[in-house]
Amino acid sequence: MSVEPFGVQASGAQASRGFQASLDGRTVLVTGASRGLGAHFAQVLAASGARVAVAARKRADSEAVCETIRATGGSALAIALDVADRASARAAVAAVAAEWGRLDVLVNNAGITATMPLLDQDEASWDAIMDTNLKGAFLMGQAAARAMAADGKGGAIVNVASILGFRVAGQVAAYSASKAALVQLTRSMALEWARHQIRANALCPGYVETDINRDFFASEAGQALIRRIPTRRLGQLADLDGPLLFLCSDASAYVTGASVAVDGGHLVSSL
Repeated sequence: MSVEPFGVQASGAQASRGFQASLDGRTVLVTGASRGLGAHFAQVLAASGARVAVAARKRADSEAVCETIRATGGSALAIALDVADRASARAAVAAVAAEWGRLDVLVNNAGITATMPLLDQDEASWDAIMDTNLKGAFLMGQAAARAMAADGKGGAIVNVASILGFRVAGQVAAYSASKAALVQLTRSMALEWARHQIRANALCPGYVETDINRDFFASEAGQALIRRIPTRRLGQLADLDGPLLFLCSDASAYVTGASVAVDGGHLVSSL
């Protein structure tokens, strides 16, 4: 049996498109985009040519990210959004369509957590985490998919999960449960919406260094955690750029229902 080199199609087959992750002309909505991963994602997508709707609870926070994007020649729209509210989710998708004609890509990034022993977890904090991390992804995904299906052009949904959807850590039970459920929800989205040419995949970061956790990872406990990562280093925001652009663009045109771990091998580390 002969094997064709990577990127070369067998005789008579459709010519290879090659690898391209451009988002020129695409419209993208990023939730939880006023800071952290979401703000970074919005700027990366804009730099790749996308028109980006920056959504967060407070429109003023979203506008600050939009100004950064516009300052580098990008196109951005600030949207106030409560992902756990159905009317707000639908209004956000409608706002993108009103501004740019349609929605091509949804990045479900909004998420919260609380660190506490499971014995001490109160119902309110459990519900808040589930409402944002899981219900919010469902409501936004449904609203986006309905719009994508209605115009017949399909689209892509990227749910930002976590390696804690596959492994567990102490004192973040609700977060881990929500991310495990989000991974399974992603698979359900992929199965049911493929007929509408809508792809759904999960991006699953490991431990990524940010302003919020930098002091912890400089501590003895943080350094001990880093030593358990096979690559012996924390992820950087830039480590997520390639996987994000891959899942949002036509480079992953035949990929749906996948969970892409970006974790330095943490998931495959020995127990």
